[in-house]
Amino acid sequence: MIRFECDYTTGAHPKILEALVNTNGEACPGYGVDEHCEQARAMLRELCRAPDAGVHFLVGGTQANTTTIAAILRPHQGVLCAETGHINVHETGAIEATGHKVLGLPSTEGKITAQQIHDYCQAHHTDVAWEHMVQPGMVYLSQPTELGTVYTLAELEAINETCRRWRLPLFVDGARLACGLAASDVTLPDLARLCDVFYLGGTKAGLLFGEAVVIANPNLDHDFRYLIKQRGGMLAKGRLLGVQFEAFLTDGLFLEIGRQEVAQALRLRRAFEEKGWPLFMDSTTNQQFPILPNEAMEALGREYSFEVWAKVDERHTAVRFCTSWSTSDADVAALIASIQNL
Repeated sequence: MIRFECDYTTGAHPKILEALVNTNGEACPGYGVDEHCEQARAMLRELCRAPDAGVHFLVGGTQANTTTIAAILRPHQGVLCAETGHINVHETGAIEATGHKVLGLPSTEGKITAQQIHDYCQAHHTDVAWEHMVQPGMVYLSQPTELGTVYTLAELEAINETCRRWRLPLFVDGARLACGLAASDVTLPDLARLCDVFYLGGTKAGLLFGEAVVIANPNLDHDFRYLIKQRGGMLAKGRLLGVQFEAFLTDGLFLEIGRQEVAQALRLRRAFEEKGWPLFMDSTTNQQFPILPNEAMEALGREYSFEVWAKVDERHTAVRFCTSWSTSDADVAALIASIQNL
């Protein structure tokens, strides 16, 4: 079975493992205050051109999302996001469990717009019963989205402007940001300039585990480590995160991995299109969503793993193929050959 159902089925990129092995015998302080974490923080600040940003390492995306959102919102506030957003559909109510409501907005291919955010806030604050409703207190985006699409720089700038107008912190989930950087015109300095908080994901880009939260707004960085600890996110052997991110950021490895994942996925996209299978979403990243005849889906499922996404009609189903750092040319060639032979 060749696996395409997600981008974290295998272990770690060889350079990440090498760094872990080389530092395995070191004795370091715990909880992320070791020299490797400090070096990784300095490297990320430099890449973001944000020398004063707070940088915190957490183990996983849900941890990063719940901790960040809890740090930003007051008790009566909720978080605006696309109705397809990860925090709304794939985190088992983790945000609601922190006492905050997710305020889902209709989305187009996983994205929301500055106008939608403005309209929602205006409707809330002009409603005669405003104090009886959850107040929008921040905006959450994913780059890329759950559907593999990306926000352009112009879209993010427009959303930033609207957030500033309504005094809403902007938070970008970057679990797959390595791919987002490879597939858009948005850079790390852009994110540091336009967002209050974002994170660079490692778990889905070749690390064993780890997400690097970058807090550009100093008001939100205050006491953030208390929340990390309170929510079970403060890893005792924190140096394991620092070592991995040092390697991830060295010589642009994170960019290389993102470009590789996207390139392999686009090879698959071309094969789907040449076969005449339409795409459920116009994704330019490592997640591709072809609409397959059910017979083809069953046939491919005997040799390849992928995720069933949505039933389109009685005869067709949208599925997701996801490439990773370890997706090989041979894996892609085998799948393409199987597609062509159907």
